[in-house]
Amino acid sequence: MKNWLTVALALLLNACLGAPDGVAPVKGFELNRYLGTWYEIARLDHSFERGLERVTANYTMRDDGGVRVLNRGFSVSDQAWEEAVGKAYFVEDDNTGYLKVSFFGPFYGSYVIFELEQDNYDYAFISGPDTSYLWLLARTPEVAPEVIEQFERQAGRLGFDVDSLIYVEHAD
Repeated sequence: MKNWLTVALALLLNACLGAPDGVAPVKGFELNRYLGTWYEIARLDHSFERGLERVTANYTMRDDGGVRVLNRGFSVSDQAWEEAVGKAYFVEDDNTGYLKVSFFGPFYGSYVIFELEQDNYDYAFISGPDTSYLWLLARTPEVAPEVIEQFERQAGRLGFDVDSLIYVEHAD
């Protein structure tokens, strides 16, 4: 029985590190250029972000070579800031935009960068392990309408429910 449980747990954890069909991580990824603050422009709803506005993610290096992740958002209902600190590590190599992220001990989920503006890393399209996880991040609180159109078009083709996207408010 113990061996079955170990195998089941390993399969479950591996499933959380996959990517939706057709979603491929960017190649030529440069972590040092990606570090810093990103604004959440759009997302699909999840309980861990429900009701949050002014959401940002800040990525910095950890001493162990991983990435420290600080997610921050303002809870409209509580009128207070909420923060979550996590850690991320590359799943494949450090030139592929495919990381595993944990906010809860040994449990990791996929962080797949499937589109990244190459000149200045101005925006990124992010997926989790399945099509219920989707984010548009940018270096500024607003992006050009063309970026949103590209995001919706590309995500829709990949099977994400773009009609359910939440566009995040960043006004004080």
